[in-house]
Amino acid sequence: MSARVVLATRNEHKVHELRRILADLVEELDLEVVGAGELAEAPEVPETEVTFLGNARLKAVALARASGLPALADDSGLAVEVLGGSPGVFSARWSGSHAGVGASRAQVDRANLDLLLEQVADVPDEHRAAAFVCAAVLALPDGRVDGVQGRVEGSLARAPRGEHGFGYDPVFVPTGDTRTLAEYTDEEKNAVSHRGNAFRALAPVLRERLG
Repeated sequence: MSARVVLATRNEHKVHELRRILADLVEELDLEVVGAGELAEAPEVPETEVTFLGNARLKAVALARASGLPALADDSGLAVEVLGGSPGVFSARWSGSHAGVGASRAQVDRANLDLLLEQVADVPDEHRAAAFVCAAVLALPDGRVDGVQGRVEGSLARAPRGEHGFGYDPVFVPTGDTRTLAEYTDEEKNAVSHRGNAFRALAPVLRERLG
């Protein structure tokens, strides 16, 4: 019988991405991976910490306690060098209320992206360095918690390009390439992304805890 693991997100894009990243491990350990949106008891957890690892830990621990299942959470964002590392942990809500009350996730993502591009519009290409950062945490109902961090370096494009990905993917160009992450296939993105790097680093812990 498959062991259930719950992902601490209701973002369907992220659920899809994490399932693809974890596909080999899911098969190896015979896991059933479900999103928080599929569980009635999944809590809404305010992201009140000031680090990615802190927020991921909050979400994973709360979901493990509420569901009685092993819980995986991540917190990730874009760190722009010229903005002192911002948007950072505020990446998902960088535009504040600019997207409008009741805005969809896609509308919020676009508002965040537009505001960021406006803020760095006058920054020369050589100073548009940025990194995607992701903290990934596994929390078990018995209180054990493990966390890791992954990142990918790159720079900001001047306008969105590409039809794939989500969030800031259309303006992030990984170092050594000319394409944005939104121009990558799912397989290409998962091979280099901050989220892929973080969950690959967490894989040995998952084998130990859930195997």
